[in-house]
Amino acid sequence: MPYLGLGLHVMVALCFAVHAVRSGQDRYWLMILFMFPLLGSVVYAFAIWLPEQRHSRHGRALVGNVRRMLDPGRELREAQEAYDTSATTDNRMRLADALLGAGRATDALPIYRAALSGVHRDDPHIQVKLAHALLEAGQPAQARQQLDELIAKRPDFRSPEGHLTYARAVAAQGEQAKAKEEFETLIGYSSGFEAHAYYAQCLVGWGESNRARELCEQAQAKAKRLPPYARKLHKPDLDKLKELSKELSKRLEAV
Repeated sequence: MPYLGLGLHVMVALCFAVHAVRSGQDRYWLMILFMFPLLGSVVYAFAIWLPEQRHSRHGRALVGNVRRMLDPGRELREAQEAYDTSATTDNRMRLADALLGAGRATDALPIYRAALSGVHRDDPHIQVKLAHALLEAGQPAQARQQLDELIAKRPDFRSPEGHLTYARAVAAQGEQAKAKEEFETLIGYSSGFEAHAYYAQCLVGWGESNRARELCEQAQAKAKRLPPYARKLHKPDLDKLKELSKELSKRLEAV
């Protein structure tokens, strides 16, 4: 086992050494990495690799995910501090988003509403977020009304997030046919798989297990054609679809 650990340290150091050469780092990093594989790799990661990764889209997502795992309340604390310092529209939105992300949709509602003032009173993006918060707060009728009013005022505005909120709100109100129409349109153009996951769950609730399993399989087949980084980006929704597909297969086999 000690030899296995040493091998892993060396492999990590080798990967960082390749990165150092390709990115034009000073040559002394190679000496540090190979003389002190474990410590050198840790130092290189924090001094060179992580700061560099933070400037890429996927790197920012990775760093953000790690931070959320280590300190899940950090974003909410920092958003609250920024808002307390200056209640700008940007800081209001950041705090409201953080509250919504923390499962506190009811607390986010008045902040989203406050953001809809002044030059931002007709901002469609804020209205979509408000509708989302209304839905998560258990108010699907109000969420739908908010989006209906937005559609009436801005028929040219397009928002996949708003469309998904609308479809979910319609489904929550029990309008099955209308919800199907919205979901079918949504999954036809959506680049992600969140809509597929919600639609599949709705189909199960409506007693349409065969269609739900078919949808899960279609989504997974589509995901296989994506590059690895894109699959990682959509992993939470793909995992939901995979688990639901397995569960439905077991149910149908048991019949």
